Amino acid sequence: MSAITNDWLEAVGEEFKKDYYKELYQFVKEEYSKCVVYPKSEDIFNAFHFTPLSQVKVVIIGQDPYHNVNQAHGLCFSVKPEVDVPPSLVNIYQELHDDLGCDIPNNGYLEKWAKQGVLMLNTVLTVRAHQAGSHQGKGWEKFTDAVIEAVNKEDRPIVFLLWGKPAQAKKKMLDNPKHLILEAPHPSPLSAFRGFFGCKHFSQTNNFLQEHGLEGIDWQIDNV
Repeated sequence: MSAITNDWLEAVGEEFKKDYYKELYQFVKEEYSKCVVYPKSEDIFNAFHFTPLSQVKVVIIGQDPYHNVNQAHGLCFSVKPEVDVPPSLVNIYQELHDDLGCDIPNNGYLEKWAKQGVLMLNTVLTVRAHQAGSHQGKGWEKFTDAVIEAVNKEDRPIVFLLWGKPAQAKKKMLDNPKHLILEAPHPSPLSAFRGFFGCKHFSQTNNFLQEHGLEGIDWQIDNV
C-alpha cells in the first residue's frame, strides 16, 4: 500500500502502529496477492493525498469503493474519466444541476472537488472485484473513524455531507459546534427520490463557507 506523507500523518499516524491496523495491512496485502482488489494499491489513500487535512472544507462520506473494472481510484463516488458515470453520481449531477445550474459533464472524475478541499472518504478503502462489502469489518472502519475524529477536532468551519444511513451513523462523532452537518437520503436510484433530490446541499455548503469568509466550492466538473 502507498503511504500517507502529508499532514494527515501527524493526525492519524498513530493508527498505523496499532494492532488492528497491522492485521488490516496483512489482510489487504494478502488480498492483493491472491485476487483482484480495487482500487489499485497506489490509489488507496488518494483522498488524503489530494486533500490535506489543513485544506479540508467539506467531507463527503461513502461506503465501499466501486467494485467493477477500473472504476475506483480512491475518492468516494468518483470514477476514472474513461469509465461510465455510475447511477449514484448521475443523481448527484442532477441535483447539482437543479441546485446550482451546473452542466452535467460527460465523466465522473471528481479530482477537481478533492483539490478544492472536499475530502471524499469511503469508510472502507478496498474491495474485492465484483464483491461489494467484501472488505468490511476488517479494520478499515476503525481507521476512517479516526480520520473523521481528526477532522471533527479541526478548529474551523467544515461541512459534513451525510448521505444515507451508513454515513449518518457517523453523526454521533461530530460534536464540534463550528461545523455544519447536512443529512439526506443516499443518491442511489433506490433512494434519491426520497429526499436527496431537492436537498440543495451544494448551495447550502457554499453559503455556509462564504458566511465564514471561505471560498465556496466550484462544483462544476469539466468535460473531458
